[in-house]
Amino acid sequence: MPSSGPRAALLLLPPLLLLRAVLAVPLERGAPKQESPATESPDTGLYYHRYLQEVINVLETDGHFREKLQAANAEDIKSGKLSRELDFVSHHVRTKLDELKRQEVSRLRMLLKAKMDAEQEPNVQLDHLSLLKQFEHLDPQNQHTFEARDLELLIQTATRDLAQYDAAHHEEFKRYEMLKEHERRRYLESLGEEQRKEAERKLEEQQRRHREHPKVNVPGSQAQLKEVWEELDGLDPNRFNPKTFFILHDINSDGVLDEQELEALFTKELEKVYDPKNEEDDMREMEEERLRMREHVMKNVDTNQDRLVTLEEFLASTQRKEFGDTGEGWEADLTLLMAPSPTSLQTVEMHPAYTEEELRRFEEELAAREAELNAKAQRLSQETEALGRSQGRLEAQKRELQQAVLQMEQRKQQQQNQNSPAPGPEGQLQFHPDTDDAPVPAPAGDQKDADTSEKKAPDQPPELPQLDTQHL
Repeated sequence: MPSSGPRAALLLLPPLLLLRAVLAVPLERGAPKQESPATESPDTGLYYHRYLQEVINVLETDGHFREKLQAANAEDIKSGKLSRELDFVSHHVRTKLDELKRQEVSRLRMLLKAKMDAEQEPNVQLDHLSLLKQFEHLDPQNQHTFEARDLELLIQTATRDLAQYDAAHHEEFKRYEMLKEHERRRYLESLGEEQRKEAERKLEEQQRRHREHPKVNVPGSQAQLKEVWEELDGLDPNRFNPKTFFILHDINSDGVLDEQELEALFTKELEKVYDPKNEEDDMREMEEERLRMREHVMKNVDTNQDRLVTLEEFLASTQRKEFGDTGEGWEADLTLLMAPSPTSLQTVEMHPAYTEEELRRFEEELAAREAELNAKAQRLSQETEALGRSQGRLEAQKRELQQAVLQMEQRKQQQQNQNSPAPGPEGQLQFHPDTDDAPVPAPAGDQKDADTSEKKAPDQPPELPQLDTQHL
């Protein structure tokens, strides 16, 4: 089985190839080419992209599920019949899917708590079940195991969200261009007259250099494909063969050209207009141009609108008159400059992404947002000043308390000094005048001994009789 290639990019399909698109399992279409090294799938831009990709990777390891997928039709996918095949995958696969879902629920809880902490006071009790219901790519009622309902929800949500990707990308690019123009005008208004004229002259020169580039071929035209055939594939342009060209650029050998494989064909044309080394070339505009080129080819070649170009569709497009009749190229139709939306033969530089009215509303939105931020900044400044004043009062109270404690310590020390006996002239201790000279009474235990000692006075020596000196 060939490598699945950029699987996540194939999530942009309608229900006919819904699950094949989401899982991007390559179909058996004749002898496969030599397996190419697996490459990392591009980011879909969905907030649950990692969870989606990990589920895809796990399901691809189960042979039973892959077999049922290849045999599934549109009705099986829309009715949820294929999702129920999840009950027959191996226990090892189900265990991995359960763990992936628990990790995703945990991640969503963390996101919710971070959002709530940023919007309100912390330590608020959250009803996670109610909050998780806003996420539609999993079943919030069962937060521990991955069931058929989870797979069905994941497929439906990813398909819907990614189907809106192009429109969201165009809207984001429009806002980017309006912001760029808004900042340019504000910058010019800030300059003096002479400086403004010089800045405008420099801008016109940059725009002139940007417009001076080789002819850009219409995407999907014979001239454009032959240029790729010759310069990228290194083949003789006189021996151009559409079928061989298709096989060469079906990178993952799944029998179709997906959106990434198509966009790779436009690189040569884009390099004629955009150079990252040039100051005047905006790489953001280049990516918008690449998207528009792909949309143009899909509109004219993808007849069943499944966002995949089959060999039959590709060969049929090469038989149309438009395939060889490219006129003056991708930017030829100058009469359509004021059209309400980009046309198939205009580059981004020729057709502004916005109108003056849209720019005016955008600038009003910016002004309102700026006023809101300024008001918030002022409130924060006032709160900071109030906190500073409060801090000053606390510091003053702290100093007063410290001074009071110090005074109490000093008075205590003075009292101790007054009650202590002063030393005599020779350093001996002197007692206070009012101190009694009475002996200190002995303890009760010694009082009895003292009384006994008083009763037992020491024996006096016996009196000697006086001698009668007259008889001597």
